[in-house]
Amino acid sequence: MLSIQDIHVKYGAIRAVMGISFEVKAGEIVALIGANGAGKTTSLRSISGLVKPEQGKIFYNDIELTSMPAHKIVEMGISQVPEGRRVFPLMSVLENLEMGAFTRKDKNKIKDDMKKIFQRFPRLEERKNQLAGTLSGGEQQMLAIGRALMSNPKLLLMDEPSMGLAPMLVQEIFKIIREINSEGTTILLVEQNARMALSIANRAYVLETGQVAISGEAKEMAENKEVQKAYLGL
Repeated sequence: MLSIQDIHVKYGAIRAVMGISFEVKAGEIVALIGANGAGKTTSLRSISGLVKPEQGKIFYNDIELTSMPAHKIVEMGISQVPEGRRVFPLMSVLENLEMGAFTRKDKNKIKDDMKKIFQRFPRLEERKNQLAGTLSGGEQQMLAIGRALMSNPKLLLMDEPSMGLAPMLVQEIFKIIREINSEGTTILLVEQNARMALSIANRAYVLETGQVAISGEAKEMAENKEVQKAYLGL
């Protein structure tokens, strides 16, 4: 479904990604784990078209995305839940969700999908006329996920969905991620909470200083001594 082939990305003189290659198959949850600055977020931003690799190629269903503009990538079925949630704070919950569907033409289906979002996140329906900036951190994360789902993605990119959330909310968010995947959406998950990420992923890649250091089945990774020592606190 998604193939990242030897991409290199730099910001000015800083090389954020140095030859990363990985793949995501349809129906999977694939986790990218690693320390801050390892290149996880840059990898997602490259797939979304928000930064352009200076080298390498990105393919989605055999179509090259490398030089495609971001809005075209959304139209193709890829959506991102950004790090830090990035909701539009001065817009209502409802308006934020409507923004998620801005590339869509199927207006009647949009209404149906809005109902599904409110069924999945009842708190958002209760607060649909409330400014997004006044929501709690957990509610904003639900809104960011809901907004991404409103584009009707086949591949959902999630960047640190548990960041800044209380442990109980982290459990809830990961339960939601599993549900979204079980309903047919493929997920590429960037997450510093490696234990939680490996508990729900099919496969995982460990990134270190802009490169893939270790990769494999998520269960095997959770039992890998190097991974346990570096990322699981064991």
